[in-house]
Amino acid sequence: MHIHTISAYETSAERFFGKLADWEAELVLDTRLKNTNQLAGFTKRDDLAFFVERVAHARYVHDKLFAPAPTKLERYLRGSIDWDAYADAYRKDLRERGAVERFFERYGDCGSVVLVGTATRTRRSHTEVLARMLEEALRR
Repeated sequence: MHIHTISAYETSAERFFGKLADWEAELVLDTRLKNTNQLAGFTKRDDLAFFVERVAHARYVHDKLFAPAPTKLERYLRGSIDWDAYADAYRKDLRERGAVERFFERYGDCGSVVLVGTATRTRRSHTEVLARMLEEALRR
């Protein structure tokens, strides 16, 4: 299994779908907590589901099991906690949810998975933490 991360922010549709094609994505797993806002543009949940199927010929799933806890996300976005504290809290949440095991139960048959997150030029995304945890599990 190949695991990739992509941001729904600060990207064009051409670049976004070009990466999905390059990675031969089978599953686009949207891990964003909030993905229905008009500001999300073409990556708004229902639009992205349509485009992923039609343009990338992949399956789209929005799975909140892998989204960060709202309170911790807000604290990180406001600058109340730094990246390391946020990443540690997110790792802990994933372990408590049994998320890594459940990921492989739900999506383990996919050869190429793309995790959709919210990185920007100035902000990192929880998907890099999730990807690292999934890759570590694959190596075991």
